[in-house]
Amino acid sequence: MLTGMPESLEKRLYQLVISRLNGDEIHKASYRRSLIELVRKGIGGFIVFGGKRGETGDFIRELQSLADIVLFIASDIERGAGQQIRGATSFPCPMAVAAALDSGNAEDALLLENALEGVAEEAIDNGINMPLIPVLDVNQDPDNPIICTRAFSDDPATVSWFGSAYIRALERAGLISCAKHFPGHGDTAIDSHIALPVIKKSRADLKNIDLVPFIKAIEAGVRSIMIGHLAVPSLDDRPATFSRKIMHDLLRGELGFSGLILTDALDMRALGDTGEAPVKCINAGADILLHPSDAHFAAARLRSAVTSGEVEEGTVNNAVVRIMKAKERLKHIVRREADYVRHTGPASAIAGKSITLVKHAPGLLPVKETGDVRLIIAGDPRLSSGSPLKDYLRYFAGTRDANAFRDETVLFALFTSVAAWQGSSGLADKDTEKIAGLIKLAKISIVVSFGSPYVLRYFGEADILIAAYEPAPQAQEAVIKCLKGEMDFTGRLPVKLNSIGS
Repeated sequence: MLTGMPESLEKRLYQLVISRLNGDEIHKASYRRSLIELVRKGIGGFIVFGGKRGETGDFIRELQSLADIVLFIASDIERGAGQQIRGATSFPCPMAVAAALDSGNAEDALLLENALEGVAEEAIDNGINMPLIPVLDVNQDPDNPIICTRAFSDDPATVSWFGSAYIRALERAGLISCAKHFPGHGDTAIDSHIALPVIKKSRADLKNIDLVPFIKAIEAGVRSIMIGHLAVPSLDDRPATFSRKIMHDLLRGELGFSGLILTDALDMRALGDTGEAPVKCINAGADILLHPSDAHFAAARLRSAVTSGEVEEGTVNNAVVRIMKAKERLKHIVRREADYVRHTGPASAIAGKSITLVKHAPGLLPVKETGDVRLIIAGDPRLSSGSPLKDYLRYFAGTRDANAFRDETVLFALFTSVAAWQGSSGLADKDTEKIAGLIKLAKISIVVSFGSPYVLRYFGEADILIAAYEPAPQAQEAVIKCLKGEMDFTGRLPVKLNSIGS
């Protein structure tokens, strides 16, 4: 065994678990004590949700100082540390990055490198050493409720190029990158937080599409791969998280991956009653159980399984050896205070370059007087609250007097998001129908999607269609500049949209 390997079985079992850390609760003494108790038990690490810059990082460093073995500090920071930590930089989502940057352009490659250096630097400054990125799903279902703009593209080559760039940047910084969600969560309309998606692809299709980015990720040196809660009948009758055929035979055997295999969050509903999940996942080949509802229960269930012979102790030891090997390099991460001000530059530049003109009629752009343009907002009101669009356009709060803008230019701002437990990444049917009717009344209609670009396929009759990929204020400001002609529309659609005229 490696130096520092836990001697007790209990501590080795706790090493297999990454538990939740709510950054917004660390000011509560009882909550802090509960996390410190996990550290003393030998917990493998924590996955961070929320918190404030400075406070969260300081507490994580306190936990690290109490740990006998360095802790994995994981976090879903697909849009940079700002996705979780207030005060950190929010970078554009993966699909916006792919829309903005050309892999064959040296300047774009340098901009991506600068942005990823910022992502890595801020992760380290906030105590995160295992960013759960990149997303390597090839998004081929327009109605995918949980991947969508979290994916780079619907093209395996594009996903592979960007994913490999992320991996190389993170690994250079000493972090543990994590490719997800193997063997591919892109071709489903079901959120695995809610139910178990079934990927009905042949093995050949999986190999030619979904597995391609993961193969390239392994070549690029990715150190961990997350298994999605997915049913893939062409590979196994069991969910991927419980499948030895998928984890051991395919990922380790055929693809030659020797790094860490971790599950997706075990509190998700895709697996149903997750009481037996710890045993099934470890026996299938997982090294790390991510985010079980109760870390103590997961460790206790594994202990009883080892005692009964249901799980071989050698299986546990092999997983811990891989964990210890990965943690050895984490000791060498060099922290320096992140330059948050500097990072806003590449984040804003990518957001600006991502704005994509999907359709337009000749002579309508630029819009010289945006103050004369009516604004109608639809979608999730939480995302449009305080929208800067209201500073440039005439906000029209209702639709009762829709005929009043029959001879006017109207901009329809559609705000959608991709979030767990939501079940949809698009608009409600009633909103889609209402907007389609209003488009017919307007003299000139402009539809902008601040979120999923796929919603644009329902509004082919509009004069102008624009994809902005996310509701971030920097994306909204960029759209205004593009409409006014102060910036060019330089984004390119990373996905195919059907049923849109040109």
